[in-house]
Amino acid sequence: MNAELIAVGTEILLGDIVNTDAQLISQGLSELGINVFYQTVVGDNPERLQRVIEEARSRADIIITTGGLGPTLDDLTKETLARVFGKEMELHQPSLDRIVGFFNKIGKPMTKNNEKQAWLPAGCTVFTNLWGTAPGCAFEADGKHVLMLPGPPRECNPMWKECAMPYLYPLAGGCIVSRNIRVFGLGESNMETILHDMMASMQNPTIAPYAKTSECFARVTAKAETVEQAEALLEPVVREVCEILGDDVYGVDVDSLEQCVGDGLRARGMTLAVAESCTGGLLSKRITDVPGCSDYYKGGVCSYSNDVKMRVLNVSAETLEAKGAVSPEVAEQMARGVAEALGADVGVGITGIAGPDGGTEEKPVGLVYVSVYTSGRFFTRKLQGANGRDRVRNQAASTALDMIRRNLFTA
Repeated sequence: MNAELIAVGTEILLGDIVNTDAQLISQGLSELGINVFYQTVVGDNPERLQRVIEEARSRADIIITTGGLGPTLDDLTKETLARVFGKEMELHQPSLDRIVGFFNKIGKPMTKNNEKQAWLPAGCTVFTNLWGTAPGCAFEADGKHVLMLPGPPRECNPMWKECAMPYLYPLAGGCIVSRNIRVFGLGESNMETILHDMMASMQNPTIAPYAKTSECFARVTAKAETVEQAEALLEPVVREVCEILGDDVYGVDVDSLEQCVGDGLRARGMTLAVAESCTGGLLSKRITDVPGCSDYYKGGVCSYSNDVKMRVLNVSAETLEAKGAVSPEVAEQMARGVAEALGADVGVGITGIAGPDGGTEEKPVGLVYVSVYTSGRFFTRKLQGANGRDRVRNQAASTALDMIRRNLFTA
């Protein structure tokens, strides 16, 4: 089967927001084995939207829309789809009750136009919105399957995974299951080269490499009649890929390096503190993005100035004078200083030149030193070469997490 995606919203056309919904849905359809041949963005105009829907109906088995399900006059996705496919609109009382309950909960009056969100095509499958007010829905007509999802990613993302993908499973023919092998320290092209022969020889499961910021992952996908059969196909392949890639694999089906490190610290009853200069709190932010991080995270010091390095982290003035703030010696003193100051088992120190200015021939932009301190030992690395301020900072924060994993968990 093939699907077409239609994003509804003038704000997307104007570039005010990025259409991340399409990326999420396309990836999910790929996992299901459903082809995507076209994606369209259309503004909040009923005539143009109708033309786009009619065109999609002529060439796609599945039409998936995002956006246009809200309470305002320009939210016309449901009404337009219902008109094109000859569906009547009817009030879905459970959805209205949920919307009323939402406004009661937040203590605000519900304006009359919010009731519009509870009017849905007759006989549709309703996707309950646990993350907002506008329900999604799906129906079949004229041999086509039509799915409507809300536009805001915080609503579209979970509704796609929890409601829409299960709706589409039977249409995909069988069951498709994927495992994601997360890798740090190995570029996508290198990973693909290492796995090339294995990838080329496989049809089910299949292996596909993907790149993310500062890391990459290999997605292994199997298709079978049942989930259990698919998982049985996946298990030996995932194991073999992990063996081939070795210590560069930091986890399978984990969300991030910070989650992996947090789980490892919690399992060992260890605590962590970080001292950051060029990353300016980015590492601390990533660590605290993980729910439950208070189990192991003591806190952080954003020691951007030398004065803070000396007064708070006990970095010596002599070292700063002799070696400079961007040096392995200062990174190590920062790591030990923050561990001792905050009473943590593990300390991290990061110092560098993120750019775009401030570099010299001896210490160019992109030079970063990262040090991990624990039990009287230092693990220190020099980084060089990331292109752009954001990449330098992200690479440094990720490297710090990876150093904890490699040196404390896999040694």
